[in-house]
Amino acid sequence: MPRELNEVGVVGLGTMGAGIAEVFARAGLSVTAVDVDDAAVRRGREHVDGSTGRAVSRGRLDPADRDAVLSRIRFTTGMDDLAAAELVVEAVPERRELKTGVLSALDRICPPDTILATNTSSLSVTELAVTTGRPGAVIGMHFFNPAPVMKLVEVVRTVVTEPSVVEDVEALATRLGKVPVVIGDRAGFVANALLFGYLNHAVAMYDSGSAGREDIDTAMRLGCGLPMGPFALLDLIGIDTAVEVLDTMYRQSSDRLHAPSPLLTQLAAAGMLGRKTGRGFYTYAAPHSAEVVPDAQTPAPGGTAEGARPVRSVGVVGSAGCASGTDRLTAAVEAAGLPVTSVIAFLGEPAPPSGPGDAELRLRWTGPLEDLAQADLVLVSADARPEGIGAVFAALGELTRPGTVLVATGRGPVVDLAVASGRPSDVVGLHVAGPDLRLAEVVSSVVTAPEAAATVRALCARLGAHAVACADRAGFVVDALLFPYLNDAVRMIEARYAGADDIDAAMTLGCGYPTGPVALLDEIGLDVALAAQQRLYAESREPGLAPAPLLQQLVTAGHLGRRTGRGFRDHPAR
Repeated sequence: MPRELNEVGVVGLGTMGAGIAEVFARAGLSVTAVDVDDAAVRRGREHVDGSTGRAVSRGRLDPADRDAVLSRIRFTTGMDDLAAAELVVEAVPERRELKTGVLSALDRICPPDTILATNTSSLSVTELAVTTGRPGAVIGMHFFNPAPVMKLVEVVRTVVTEPSVVEDVEALATRLGKVPVVIGDRAGFVANALLFGYLNHAVAMYDSGSAGREDIDTAMRLGCGLPMGPFALLDLIGIDTAVEVLDTMYRQSSDRLHAPSPLLTQLAAAGMLGRKTGRGFYTYAAPHSAEVVPDAQTPAPGGTAEGARPVRSVGVVGSAGCASGTDRLTAAVEAAGLPVTSVIAFLGEPAPPSGPGDAELRLRWTGPLEDLAQADLVLVSADARPEGIGAVFAALGELTRPGTVLVATGRGPVVDLAVASGRPSDVVGLHVAGPDLRLAEVVSSVVTAPEAAATVRALCARLGAHAVACADRAGFVVDALLFPYLNDAVRMIEARYAGADDIDAAMTLGCGYPTGPVALLDEIGLDVALAAQQRLYAESREPGLAPAPLLQQLVTAGHLGRRTGRGFRDHPAR
């Protein structure tokens, strides 16, 4: 049976430490809250006062209960006041020398059966534990910010942590109203290992010029339903914290994708740490403010529609034998009152030599080609075989008028289709991400004319879709950031570090994601994820982007997710 812990301590009363003290007190525990000097203790008390006051104003805490919570916390600068604690959590800044100093002091002060917990988000719990005389009683207890709200606690055991200590801390986390996930001592644990790899990838994408910061943030919020985009989140977390976490992960994994992006290290060196300094990826009204103000680097998100060509009619080309990627767009175009001409291209079948060029010899068409030839913009379902869809664009390049914008709606490279068309400046990519038309990625190849891209952006605005501009790179924005994150989750399962349920709980409860990565893989389809990851790897040849072998094996076995009834989980037929 686990011990019932009632007397606890917290060392370090920044935002996280003060939040942890509040969580303990709300659960009825007696808390000794310690920081280095009177000013730090005062700030910690103000954190708790402010947090509980907001809870009262929002109806989440009764005034009398708030008084009881505050009465259970004793604020002090004396470490010796922790001598009676049954568990102490250190929450000092993420620097090894600070944490080892605190743990060593607690080892001297506290009784032998006191559990020493660290709230580290990235440092090795094992390395911290061995600096004490009780490594078996040292454990990771990683809360998430804001601690009173977020439900996840990562309970990090080392190879020497005593089983009884794990049981005691797991039971305590449950008593606090949290969901404990027990994991081993690995850089980044679960949530941060998945989160910071994604954040670092987003910074690299922005730094390379593939997409703007606002567009990337918007793409991940609207396309994936995330509560915040990566740059807004980095500014909230702190650029210096991100660099420290990534540095630790890189030292332990040697994965180049975890090496902090140069832009991150430069911002950290310049003191542009995010909200806490008033400037990071964005500029804020004041330090610690959430209000973003425009700066010199703020372009129009998604680009502008300046120079757009008029669109009075739209053509739609679907491909026989494959699902059309244009269905939702077609319905939206019709709803917007634009005349639509739809035709079907039968790919790879011979036709009588009645038309110009070799391309038409490979196609049969059904539908009014003469009306299609007069369209101002043509949407082409580009999910077919590359050689077949190239033939469609070659034929359209001859059939349509010069200046007609040819729009590829698939996930594949745009430049290949642009070259095939014979009119490369008129070809634009358009990928509708997410379950609705809220987000559209407008993709320009190196030869796309600005007015052609502007025409597609203007059409998106007319359809009520938010356009983001991106370069012609594998995955564009959403897929390029989403699928490596999902692939990393598969690698965790493959390494037997964490199970599907724990990984999903870490990301939904610890990071506020709407769906865990494993559940999302089953929903999207493991074959879809594998194909996307293969495209990313083929373009970059980055070892860290190679598809996880487990993902390939499941696809080979026909375990494709919800639509086949089995993926990472079983899905009974409904």
